[in-house]
Amino acid sequence: MGLAVWALMAYIGTIVVWSVPLKRGIGEAMVVGFLVVCAFGGPDVLDLLLVGLQAAFSQEIVFAALAFTFIGFLLAATGVIDRQVDILNSLLGRFRGGAGYVATVGSALFGSVAHSGSANAATMGTVAIPWMKRSQWPPHVAATLIAGNAGNGTVIPPSASFFILIGTATVAPLVSVDALLPAMFAAAGWCVLWRLIVVFIFVRRHKIGRVDRSDIMPFVQAFARGWTSFLLFLGIVIPVLVTLGPTGEALIGALGEDVMDTVSIVVWIPVLLLLFALVLGRKKLPRTGAAWYDFVAKTAPRYRDIGATLVFAFAGGAVLTELGLADQLSAVLNGFDASPLVMSIVVAVLVVLVAGPLSSTATIATIGGIGFSVLVVAGVDPILAACVVLVAASTEGASPPGASAIYIATGIAGVNPVKTFVPLIVLYVLPILLIAALIGPGWLPVPH
Repeated sequence: MGLAVWALMAYIGTIVVWSVPLKRGIGEAMVVGFLVVCAFGGPDVLDLLLVGLQAAFSQEIVFAALAFTFIGFLLAATGVIDRQVDILNSLLGRFRGGAGYVATVGSALFGSVAHSGSANAATMGTVAIPWMKRSQWPPHVAATLIAGNAGNGTVIPPSASFFILIGTATVAPLVSVDALLPAMFAAAGWCVLWRLIVVFIFVRRHKIGRVDRSDIMPFVQAFARGWTSFLLFLGIVIPVLVTLGPTGEALIGALGEDVMDTVSIVVWIPVLLLLFALVLGRKKLPRTGAAWYDFVAKTAPRYRDIGATLVFAFAGGAVLTELGLADQLSAVLNGFDASPLVMSIVVAVLVVLVAGPLSSTATIATIGGIGFSVLVVAGVDPILAACVVLVAASTEGASPPGASAIYIATGIAGVNPVKTFVPLIVLYVLPILLIAALIGPGWLPVPH
């Protein structure tokens, strides 16, 4: 194996040891891992440090991911997501285990605008776990479902992981945003469908009944109170229509390609989502400067880890690329000389193993482009190859023992996290891995 492969192993090992046995923050672990990787450059260590940091701070996605973090907090704090859940509850709450179905669909809706597994678990867990416990869900099962659904925050486009992969040097020439978006919506649809099936399994296995009628708001009342909350999704629809598809082409023809090139979907989706979130939640926003300071200060702990994770994930990935990781790891994996199905399984397993200790964004920044290249060489369509990598990386929210979503969900439910480990692996990690592997050879329909 080449130097870069050893550097990757040291990088992952350092992050795992730093964040799990030593119980340090993932942000700190990413910084240490980055320094370890740079050390493999020997006399060029300072040059590699500069290369990594320049690559990290030039990424628009760093802004987008930080913005998504604040948007998720804002939606939860102002009750916008609660209004959406009330409408879903009025429709699904009358079914057996209805709280679980609402939590799953609500997780998908929230995940489509706030692309963070931990934020998804925190928001939906705060809303749904107490409600699920009141409707006969065992606490550890409720926590398992919330943590298992956390991947909706990363698999549904346009997530941070999506933009990281599409901007990777090996992916960008072969895959466009407008081609990957519908494919990833379909791939995410398979993941959401499986999560709904898991709810059905839980309901039958634990004999869970219906939500109490007193907890269900009449649909007309819920819709009248909360229909405006769904206007939030215009923050995604508008930038997509402006930049992609027939409307995007029409605007290019009218305004010119140079003008339209200045419109970045990576920037405008979070900007518009933030504006819509502020308008929709305006009644519960702070009214004074001091109150705003306290409001924003509550998000600081989230930025400490996600900011460091994003910056140093990009930096570490750039250094690994500079060391020649793509070619060296491709040589190792291509040595299998396997079919598209087998290589899809191999790459999906590799991504899942890396996503266990890392976030999906860190995983994609580290090995996303490499896995993509290996799949394409094996004969997998580039669009499907990108879907395989992104779906496999979305298991990070449910991968014990390092996934933060697990500890968020079990903390809210008041249960021992260990009780969720086996069901999370069996019902979420392995099936999502299988979905990723079956997408590669085209066995699961995805437009491409």
